[in-house]
Amino acid sequence: MDHLEIFKALSNKTRLDILSWLKEPEANFPEQEAECFRHGVCVGQIRQKAGLTQSTVSEYLSILQRAGLVKSTRVGQWTYYQRNEEAFQHLSRLIETGI
Repeated sequence: MDHLEIFKALSNKTRLDILSWLKEPEANFPEQEAECFRHGVCVGQIRQKAGLTQSTVSEYLSILQRAGLVKSTRVGQWTYYQRNEEAFQHLSRLIETGI
């Protein structure tokens, strides 16, 4: 994991919000059908909650994915995102050891 990419990705409030929302997707995206959560949260749901354009949300998710903080799954025409909890464990250890 590139530490600089991670911290750059975390330097934006909306990206932090997205990560927070994805931590508890069922609570934060009640409009999404429950069986879809196994793949993550649909980009459209994230866009709607963020109140931003599709292109902005897609760019933010791309930054988070490049940093390794989220994973995507494509199902038909839809893309779903979920947090990469292993990356957060790594980040926690990184911070604990003083980078």
